Amino acid sequence: MRELSLNVMDVAQNSVRAEASLVEILVEESDKNDFLTITIRDNGCGMSEEQVQQVIDPFFTTRTTRKVGLGVPLFKMSAEQTGGSFDIQSELGRGTQTKASYVKSHVDMTPLGDINSTVSILIRCNPDIDFVFTRTTDNGTFTLDTRELRAVLEGVSLDTPDVVEWIEEFLKEQTENICGGAEL
Repeated sequence: MRELSLNVMDVAQNSVRAEASLVEILVEESDKNDFLTITIRDNGCGMSEEQVQQVIDPFFTTRTTRKVGLGVPLFKMSAEQTGGSFDIQSELGRGTQTKASYVKSHVDMTPLGDINSTVSILIRCNPDIDFVFTRTTDNGTFTLDTRELRAVLEGVSLDTPDVVEWIEEFLKEQTENICGGAEL
């Protein structure tokens, strides 16, 4: 994939298919320490150890519309080709955590891409699922938690145009604050 935000979309959609009611996306990056880590955690149906081994195999998929499943294997490869690491932890009935760590300065580092649009699209397309997005850089941290939005919105759907616009503006402003005025 051309940008890591597309891998995030793919793994988060796996969480949706696993009937998660909560998906957490954590992006931690440091220029000082030369790393980027993306963690996606859900409370979906989880997987057995055998299923975890199958999901990193590009020639395995549970989908009936195609014969290969490249999303997770490509995510794994993108981390490992930078000298980073990749890990999946899952427990049946409890959920799954996927973690990819990258060496940012490596020549094979894939750009993060438009992570804000990815998060916004996930929320807009799955308004009944809660998402917690946290982004951390050397300059600070911010979190968008749809559970907090729901409490304030009192029944207004997260896919309402005004709410979507607010989410997009919030993500843009917060990213500018912690990325020195430019979206990475």
